[in-house]
Amino acid sequence: MEVQFTEESVKFPQKNFEYLDHTADVQLHAWGTSLKEAFEQCGMAMFGYMTSLEYVQIRHCYQIEASGDDLEGLLFHFLDELLFLFSCEPYLICSSLDITKFDLDNFTIECKCYGEPFEIGKHPQGTEVKAITYSAMQIVQKPEENKYELFVIIDI
Repeated sequence: MEVQFTEESVKFPQKNFEYLDHTADVQLHAWGTSLKEAFEQCGMAMFGYMTSLEYVQIRHCYQIEASGDDLEGLLFHFLDELLFLFSCEPYLICSSLDITKFDLDNFTIECKCYGEPFEIGKHPQGTEVKAITYSAMQIVQKPEENKYELFVIIDI
């Protein structure tokens, strides 16, 4: 669902993610000072693997919803909804994500996704993400460092 927004309302978080080698696939490693931030960063890592995010302008805002039976299921379905947004009209590639509802009691998320349709020629072509996997998925809390880390293997 496309929603209205102003450019002033869009946040651009710092890049808190990296890519780890994995046999035939890639592992996203994202982190944040909150679980919500780590989820946002994981979504940005996936989009960043598909194109260089500095080329993505904010022209549209879509809202997605995701739910799961547990935390891992919530992460899986969140990333899967983002991938769906990219895979069908309008082929949205995002340069900013803002989770506006993060309900850990019911395992639901609502997220505003800011970006524009992917265009070959304008956006450098990265690697196509075919699917999200549960394989070796980890959600790690490090209270001594005030940090949450996520590890997700994506099928490329």
